[in-house]
Parts: sequence; C-alpha cells; structure tokens
Amino acid sequence: MIEAAKRLQTIEEYYFSKKLREVRLLKANGKPIINLGIGSPDLQPPQKVVTALCESLKDETASQYQNYQGLPELREAMVSFYRDQFEVFLSPTTEVLPLMGSKEGIMHISMAFLNSGDKVLIPNPGYPTYASVTNLVEAEPILYNLSEDNNWLPDLEKIEEQDLSKVKIMWINYPHMPTGAVASEAFFVKLIAFAKRNQILIVNDNPYGFILNDSPRSILSIPGAKEVCLELNSLSKTFNMSGWRIGMVLGNSEYINHILNVKSNMDSGMFYGIQKGAIEALKCSKLWYVSLNNVYEQRRKLIWQLADNLNCTYNKNAAGLFIWAKIPPFIKSEEFIDLLLKENNIFIAPGTVFGSQGEGYVRFSLCATTDEIEEAIARIK
Repeated sequence: MIEAAKRLQTIEEYYFSKKLREVRLLKANGKPIINLGIGSPDLQPPQKVVTALCESLKDETASQYQNYQGLPELREAMVSFYRDQFEVFLSPTTEVLPLMGSKEGIMHISMAFLNSGDKVLIPNPGYPTYASVTNLVEAEPILYNLSEDNNWLPDLEKIEEQDLSKVKIMWINYPHMPTGAVASEAFFVKLIAFAKRNQILIVNDNPYGFILNDSPRSILSIPGAKEVCLELNSLSKTFNMSGWRIGMVLGNSEYINHILNVKSNMDSGMFYGIQKGAIEALKCSKLWYVSLNNVYEQRRKLIWQLADNLNCTYNKNAAGLFIWAKIPPFIKSEEFIDLLLKENNIFIAPGTVFGSQGEGYVRFSLCATTDEIEEAIARIK
C-alpha cells in the first residue's frame, strides 16, 4: 500500500461529515430525526437568480472554460454590493476575486501567504477549517481564546504578550460563528492597529453579516484596512445559495494577485450560469433582506423557546444563522447532544466542534422549518 502524505496525520474528517452519516443511518432505520445542527439554508434563492441561471444555458459560451477572475460584470456586481452595503470602494479589475465558496478562499489564501513553519492565529471557538487548512499547508495554528466575558472578542493585549514574530495571518469571523457575536467599528480600528504593529495579515470571514444583524459591517470600511486586511464573503447564507458555491475575497490588489496565482493553478473558472445567477443576487433590493430576516426571526423565537425548555441560556442580541447556548452545568457538550439525539431524536451541534472554548455550549441552527422546530419543542415538554 502507498502511504498517505504525513500532512493528513494533522487533520481528521470534518465532524459534520462523520456525524451526519450517523444521523442519516438513524433516519434510514426509521428514527424521526429533526436536524438542527447544520447551517445549510433550506430556503430558496431569489426567483430572478434561478431564472438567470436557466436563461444563461442558452448562451453559446455557457459550457466553455471561464475566466479565472470571473465575468467582468460579476466583479462589477461584487464591488457595487460592497459600495452600497458597506460604503467600501474597490476596483472591480484588481481588488476582488470571485471564489467557488469561501472555503476555497481559506485554502487559497493560506497557500498564497504561508510557508512551512509560519504561525497563524485562529479563534477558539471558531470555524474548524481555519486550523485544518493551516495544518495542511504545514503552518502552525496558534489558538487565541474567545470568551463570553469578553463578548467573544479577542483580547489583543493578551495575544500581544506572546512572541508574534512568526505569525503571518490572523483569522477573524464577525459576525462570529458559532457565537453570533458582532464586532464594533472601534474594535476593528484597534485590530488594524494591532496588525500593523505586528505585520500580520488579518482575514475577516464575513458570510453572516445580513442575517439577523442590524448593523452589517465590513472591516474594509475602516481607514487603512486594505494595508493589512482581506475580507471573505459568500452568497451561501445571504441568498440561500450554499450549494451554488460562490463567494469572493476582497482587498489590496497585490494580495488579490497572490491569491489569483494560486487559484489559476487550481481550477478552470466558475460555471457561467452560476456567475449570471450571482450577479442577479447581488442586485437584490432591501425587500429581500427584510423578507429573509422575517423568516429567521420567527424561527429564532421558537429556538429560544426550545433552548428554554432544555434549561439553556443564550444572548438575544447575537446575529447570524445560529443560536449559541450555554447548557446546564455538570454535563459535557457532547454528552448533552448525544442524549438529546438518543432520547428525543433531535440533533444539534456540540460547542466542542468549534474548539475547547466551546465546552459547556451547544449550537442550534435556524435552517429548519417552523413546523420542525415546533415538533422539537413538543418533544422536550
């Protein structure tokens, strides 16, 4: 047998990939599982997006290789979106790069900037992919702890007590997944100053900005941000297009060009129809966001009720697609969710999936119908 590369010893199969096999098996055996664990929107994209995709198939170039940088009109739509939503002004030719989802961007950014032995600051709790990709490119993850006491924001003074000389990238994610914490403009100003002092590239992963959030914000709106910051964004959550795999990275043209050097050697451009659909999504009016959040507001109230029934506590001011809840003491997060799955056929995510600081917490997803959530509430009464 040919041995696998040593880098695979630093990672393991994604938790949800494994756990969902178990959930599917339970369903196949007749268990009435209610899945409140996964952040995959169950709502439909805007109709004009689907229409644009279908119409695009008539174009004679639709099945051909596409430009590595995406259609010019897609890049225009992306920078117009950032101008209108965040008052961030970017060049469509040099300061934005369409991606096949933000997850691809995490890998491409890491490959573009990290050498073996470089260090990367990664939030704990946080999106597990930041650490796994860091390991895959043979850099070293350095976890920085987030806590409820500090509103799930990094303690920059404490981080700066460490030797940061080998740190190349710091991943942040606001609104934060899984906690729903929102970063203020003042915090971003402080973070940019920290990055400049220590010559660290800040990457803000920002896919949840328009979900139950009164003040969507881009780190690129802060003066001086483009010198030390990139931002990832995605259409997955905002426009219910997670399976379409379309996102973007935005920032300084030199940084974007480095990422393009990687991307152009990794794929052959995004499918034409998806790009045409994305253009229409990015043009959606405020009515789209209002209607989307009306649905999530109803679901969130029901999830709060479910969390109350489970004796969990939570922050009603949190943003995003999830409810991050503190479980009763004297039980571990994974024990809690396994008990709920076994006794009530309800699946939620344990906080420990997102790091050791997630112990004592669980994450509920809003990607389920009101009927499903009401059924879950009924099972707990």
